[in-house]
Amino acid sequence: MTNREFFIKRRDSEYPIFVRVFKALPADRLDYKPEPRSRSAAEIVWLMVLEERSLSEICAAGKTEFRETPPLGSLAAMIAAYEEGHAEVSRQLSQLDEAAWERNAQFYYQGQLAFEAPVGEMFWEFLFDAVHHRGQLSTYIRPMGGKVPSIYGPSADTPAGG
Repeated sequence: MTNREFFIKRRDSEYPIFVRVFKALPADRLDYKPEPRSRSAAEIVWLMVLEERSLSEICAAGKTEFRETPPLGSLAAMIAAYEEGHAEVSRQLSQLDEAAWERNAQFYYQGQLAFEAPVGEMFWEFLFDAVHHRGQLSTYIRPMGGKVPSIYGPSADTPAGG
């Protein structure tokens, strides 16, 4: 199994967990943040939507200009945007060959080159970042009044796989 194939396998196995965590967020409390400097729940979900868009741009053009925009109005709309973005990146990844996986890609932020690395390395960094932010969201759920879903095993609220 190549690194690209393993990445696709891991990405596919993480996807339903992301959606489960998003759906566990109380939709009427998306402004919740544990501390004034923290991102709100809505901002974190939207960040992951934007990251999917960046991955799609990297697949298509070998570069992305990350632009933070305000979150969509509803949790349902953000989840739908995430699902659509994930599906598009999955489609693009299935068409990416090993040579393209090894080519350098550029990540720009505020007009400046912030990160340059092979596409594969960049995709792994994005996945790790998304898992990190999913962990943040999982700590928001209970204080927001929701029930924490199973992530890699049972939670105090949900049995494994629930």
